[in-house]
Amino acid sequence: MSVLKSFRDQLVPLHPEGYPFVGGSALATVALWWLYAPLGWIACVLTLWCAYFFRDPPRVTPIRADLVISPADGRVCFVGSAAPPPDLGLGAIPMTRVSIFMNVFDCHVNRSPVEGRVARISYRPGLFVNADLDKASEDNERNGLVIESAAGRFGVVQIAGLVARRIVCFTQEGARLGAGDRFGLIRFGSRVDVYLPDGVSVLVGLGSRCIAGETVIAQTRPDEPQRLFSVG
Repeated sequence: MSVLKSFRDQLVPLHPEGYPFVGGSALATVALWWLYAPLGWIACVLTLWCAYFFRDPPRVTPIRADLVISPADGRVCFVGSAAPPPDLGLGAIPMTRVSIFMNVFDCHVNRSPVEGRVARISYRPGLFVNADLDKASEDNERNGLVIESAAGRFGVVQIAGLVARRIVCFTQEGARLGAGDRFGLIRFGSRVDVYLPDGVSVLVGLGSRCIAGETVIAQTRPDEPQRLFSVG
């Protein structure tokens, strides 16, 4: 019984968005196995990877009003000033932006970085260039949210990547989100940009690894100094 309990505890829930993909892959695996066993093994591996991709593990979110939490699993690929997309209505003045790149092995469920009200949702079709490139913020398909919080208005932009072909948003305008609440998902490799209001100090650097709903990427306290990072 202890072995079974240990195995059960290691299982990660599958997000409902993944059911059609995992189910279709499983059926293809059975069919290919019947036709030619080596193809069945390949399909089995792809099915397991598909289930891994759509995993939706529980996260322990730090609850404190001055914290900004990572909206995505992945690697920080940009920290600096950038003008937010015009469709967000945040103005043309550059804001501090933190970009988090998700590869195909990262969990792709996106979570709200702060507690607040969803003031705007704006979807824009576009290209599918590598999401790790800076121009992806302007050229790629994207879905943007503006979240109004006690610390100001935050922009959160889901950006499709080179192989991503579907951005899913679970929330709607006027809804209230808590920090760490799920709000969307992007299929198969992508990026999330967070635009921070004035007075917010970034606490991550290029190359930092983030966990959605858990990693603190910024703090709204004005007395928090900018952190420096070393690679080792």
